[in-house]
Amino acid sequence: MNATALPGRVEPLTWENAFFAINSALLTVDLHEAPIDEASLRQYDLVQAKILSQQTAELDALSALGFRFVEGEADFVLGIGVGGRPEGIRIARKEHIPALREVASSAFAFSRFRAPWYKAEDSGRFYAQWVENAVLGTFDHQCLIAVNDQGELQGFVSLRELADGSGRIGLLATLPEAQGLGVGQRMIEAAIDWCRARRLTRLHVATQLGNLPALRLYHRCGGVIERTAWWLYR
Repeated sequence: MNATALPGRVEPLTWENAFFAINSALLTVDLHEAPIDEASLRQYDLVQAKILSQQTAELDALSALGFRFVEGEADFVLGIGVGGRPEGIRIARKEHIPALREVASSAFAFSRFRAPWYKAEDSGRFYAQWVENAVLGTFDHQCLIAVNDQGELQGFVSLRELADGSGRIGLLATLPEAQGLGVGQRMIEAAIDWCRARRLTRLHVATQLGNLPALRLYHRCGGVIERTAWWLYR
């Protein structure tokens, strides 16, 4: 495959464009589409693409079109066994939103929404909005929080139910002062219990390949890597 024969489509990212105030689009490789031409890319200030790591021909074609590597991603799948909800897990309510926004904005300050493609504060602002939406039941369906014996926030996990009968973790974060206390594992157990209550068959979660603590957590909790992918921008 060469750059002039990369089949696919380029579609504007409407929500992201309004949120970040930029003109961006997502390139999706699709063998049933016509080859992507230069003109369809030039009309956007930024074009994103996510490609499975084994799609080497497509990666070469994107590189020839001027795309640059941004980050790698690993997608895990966990089984839904027997068990129950761990202690200290609550459903996040509207009154928790300010604290959750603050946690998310610092926990996800570094992501693929980074310079030179985005402003320095954009990543934290994006994930703060994500967790607020999860509490309100938009995009993700629910947000669970972990608290200590005094009721103080230790971390959160957002979840959504997928059409194929599985669940997906959207965000998972632990407060710095709660790290090393097993909060991450408690939130994974709570996420599995959430899936179990809805009779979902498995739980998916993705993280950056550079996020070693998250990779270790998901592996320790029984997660198996289902796929790896690369994000590229032009």
